[in-house]
Formats: sequence, structure tokens, C-alpha cells
Amino acid sequence: MRVLTVIPTYNEKENLPVVVERLRTAMPEGHILVVDDNSPDGTGEIADQLSSKDSNIHVLHRIVKDGLGGAYLAGFDWGLAEGYDVLVEMDADGSHQPEQLPLLVKAVEDGADLAIGSRYITGGKTKNWPVHRQILSRGANLYTKLILGTKINDITAGFRAFRRDTLERLNLEGIDSKGYVFQVDLAWRSEQAGFKIVEVPITFIEREIGDSKMDGNIIFDSMAKVSSWGIKSRGKKVGEFMKKLTQR
Repeated sequence: MRVLTVIPTYNEKENLPVVVERLRTAMPEGHILVVDDNSPDGTGEIADQLSSKDSNIHVLHRIVKDGLGGAYLAGFDWGLAEGYDVLVEMDADGSHQPEQLPLLVKAVEDGADLAIGSRYITGGKTKNWPVHRQILSRGANLYTKLILGTKINDITAGFRAFRRDTLERLNLEGIDSKGYVFQVDLAWRSEQAGFKIVEVPITFIEREIGDSKMDGNIIFDSMAKVSSWGIKSRGKKVGEFMKKLTQR
């Protein structure tokens, strides 16, 4: 399978070269697409330098900062057009371990439509993560699981591998989630569509360089959107149930 790892970047000039080098070592045959949202710190230029020395590294420059979801959608469109079989989501800050990527790819090769690197299943863990971040993350996952009725334990996780057919059948053009809630949106759509989702235990490590772009406001806004999805979904199910009753 041809594998493309999509890495969105915004001000990651110090982390990107390290992550790319580790990824090239972990999967020498894989390709990388850096999607840079016009980083003012020069991350895009560094990506170009890496690409000029390695034909397996590609760069997609975007002129606006359009959110995590927008960057991934642009990367997916590029990867699908180029004929890749597996498309991977991975952060540029070092929190996702490139050495664990082969585990996700193998899960897809073994039949998964979507493989999620999970912190919250047996074998999964976090390292050097502040307590308040753990509380926010676990709380967001628990709330999402309850309100949406999903069986995914780490639905907010951002380390994933998609089979190309999965993305093609999800109608990416209909997705308007641009921020971090994009992860929930795509996973829930995959679950609702009946795709085979496999959670693979990973170790998530807090970034050592730079500041996290995640904060309480982002999570609050994301959970508000999740709440609206849950209410609509449950309302639809109630409507279908009532319709069946009236038809008896």
C-alpha cells in the first residue's frame, strides 16, 4: 500500500525537521505531505528545504490559517488525487510517535477502514501531560461518548490512518468542521457509515518545544458542536421510533 502521512503545520519550525526525520526512518517507503497554513515563523520554507532534498516529502502551502480540519481536508484531497492507498493524520509537535505509525498502517492492511491511535484503551497511555490537559481530554472523550452514543474510546485522537475508500465514501465536501472538533466529526461519520474502526494503543507524549494550541475555549466550542449533533441524532431516532409506532 502507498502511504501518505499528512502533517498540518503552523509555527512548527523547530519540531518539523525532527518529526520528519523520525518518520522517514520509521517508514522509509512512506510519503509525507506537509500542509502549512502560511506560518509566520518560516515553517513553510523549512518544509520546502526538506522536500528539495527528499522526493518522498511534499509540501502544500495555504495562504490562510483555516483550522486543523481545513488543513487535513486539503491534504486528503491532494493525497486522493495522487492515488495513495492509506492516508494518515499526524501532529507536527512530536506528541505522536512516528515509530508507532507502522502499527496503524498494519491495522488498515489487516482490514480496518479507520485505525485510531488511542490513548484510552488497554496499552495506551500519555506521558508528561499536565493534569489539567488530561482532565480536559478525558472529560471531552467521556462527554462525547455519552452524548453521541459512540463506542470509540478516544474519538478526539489525532493520530489516525484511513483507507482511501473510507475517505472517498465519507463525502469530504460536506464536512465543514474546521477546528479540533473535526476529529470527532470524521470518526463519528465513519462509525455511522458502518466502517470498521480499530483502536490501536499508542503513547502520547507532551510536546517539548513550543506551546500547545489546545485550550479550554477550543474544547468548550467543540463540545458545543458535539452537543448539537447529539441532540439532532437523538431527535431523529425518536422521530423514527414514533413513526414506526403510528404505522402499527
